[in-house]
Amino acid sequence: MDKKNSNLTEEQKFVLYKEGTEVPGSSPLNNEKRKGSYYCIGCGTKLFDSKTKYESGSGWPSFFESLTDVFETKTDNHLGYARTEYHCKKCGGHHGHIFDDGPESTGKKRYCNNGICLIFKKK
Repeated sequence: MDKKNSNLTEEQKFVLYKEGTEVPGSSPLNNEKRKGSYYCIGCGTKLFDSKTKYESGSGWPSFFESLTDVFETKTDNHLGYARTEYHCKKCGGHHGHIFDDGPESTGKKRYCNNGICLIFKKK
């Protein structure tokens, strides 16, 4: 799958390739609790394991850790302050932002991901 993937909806293309954001609370993946893995809708790269997903209360699927070497980051100042934005390393698709408010028990980050950019595969 890539930017020319005709299977993507207009909203998926907007979020992935124009750095858009889905409406908070709109993703069915917010409530996904089964064991499995999350993949990039743009290229199929495995990004997260379900064991790192948690309820952040943000309205978007959140993870405290990604798989190794699957994302590239850049600074986003669209809201007037610096945020760390992350993109799939393989296809360049925008997934969300990384914040420093992940679960205390992990001491990790919060990957705040647009659910529309993910495919969940049950284990």
